[in-house]
Amino acid sequence: MCGADVNRLREITARHGQEHVLRFWDELSENQRRTLAEQIASMDWTALEKMKSVLKNKAAAPTDAIAPAPVENPSESETTTARNEGETAIRKGQVGVILVAGGQGSRLGFEGPKGCLPLAPITGATLFSIHCRKILALERKYGSKIPFYIMTSPSNDATTKTFFDQNSFFGLDPSRVMFFMQGMWPALDEHGRLILEDKGRLFMGPDGHGGILAALRKNGMLEDMTRRCLTTLFYFQVDNPLVEIADPVFIGLHRLKGADMSVKVCAKRDPDEGLGVVVLRNGRHAIVEYTELTKEQKHERLPDGRLKFLYGSVAIHVFSLDFLRAESERELPVHVAHKKVPFCNADGKIVKPDKPNAFKFEKFIFDALPDAKVVVNYVFKREDEFSPVKNSSGADSPATAQADMIAKFARWLNAAGWKVPSDANGKPKVKIEIDPCFALGPEDLKRKLSPSWKIDGDVLLA
Repeated sequence: MCGADVNRLREITARHGQEHVLRFWDELSENQRRTLAEQIASMDWTALEKMKSVLKNKAAAPTDAIAPAPVENPSESETTTARNEGETAIRKGQVGVILVAGGQGSRLGFEGPKGCLPLAPITGATLFSIHCRKILALERKYGSKIPFYIMTSPSNDATTKTFFDQNSFFGLDPSRVMFFMQGMWPALDEHGRLILEDKGRLFMGPDGHGGILAALRKNGMLEDMTRRCLTTLFYFQVDNPLVEIADPVFIGLHRLKGADMSVKVCAKRDPDEGLGVVVLRNGRHAIVEYTELTKEQKHERLPDGRLKFLYGSVAIHVFSLDFLRAESERELPVHVAHKKVPFCNADGKIVKPDKPNAFKFEKFIFDALPDAKVVVNYVFKREDEFSPVKNSSGADSPATAQADMIAKFARWLNAAGWKVPSDANGKPKVKIEIDPCFALGPEDLKRKLSPSWKIDGDVLLA
């Protein structure tokens, strides 16, 4: 790299008070210099200044003037009407699916993208397989085409694409599976300075699930959605194997109400559960993170004994395409978190801190809610649709997700007329796994299972 180029880098970094990132320049190899130069050249300096401002003026989010948001508990007839509307939209090819899958499985003791984690109780099918098979089953059931948009990250994009290719896209048409990468943001120290993770590389982290809005626009996904004549997009995150993808009732409610953005919500297990709650603030819908609620707000109860802020969001949404397009042009709020980030110190040594030393910044998708003119908060049963895989053991782990999958399949079989052996606590005694392409619910099982079949030991016998 020539001297003029280096001088230009020094000029840019000095202008923003970040000249320290070049302190080891003379010690770097050509490849290291190229990497660092590319990071500096691609830096969103406007966003960086905003982060510095957030850091300088950080304060607790306002939570005083909030009230519980209204929720939808549709009647049987309303559910039928909504299901018909959702099914019609799917048949007409107006529905697409968005998956957030940028995470790695390191917290689970798994090397690779979290979506590659083997999870199904018997076959060990991966999270990606489970989700894709559900979409394939919907396409077959409704005779439709459902485009699938998957947001990856720089750390897992190539591996994810290779995994899909090696598995023949799990039966999906590759022309309807689109991959795009989320943005990356730097972390800052307490003085608002960029952090070097080594002598020739800036530390960069994902910009949060709210970054999907800009990523959809930047990578041409919104144009692709328009070209495919989509109007309604179903959104979810990769770590939830129970999710009912493109749930026709949810989609139907969203469309019948003319909503911009809709949220699936469930009752919190306890006051301190880590779910953001749906609220109204200044007449607008919003989600307040559990970390931003006071202890009093978390535990406040209504006269009937229920939690005042009862309903939490589990990151399952439906968007209108017009709203997504409009939001992609707006700036979402920036959230900051104090974290431990390994860094290269002034002596060129890598330090792994034992306490938080840096500030990471993220955007959250639910911060689009206040811009929505119409919102549907649809109540669902947790046991049917939410069992995230976040920890290697204990709560919200592969073990609990598998148990919840087996319990759900057992309920399906029982509802379809087949008695599943259970213990004294009502838990199934046998492992059960149902491929989505065989059945998406108890109604499908009733049509497909022969009355002469029975469950014997660990096997469903014909």
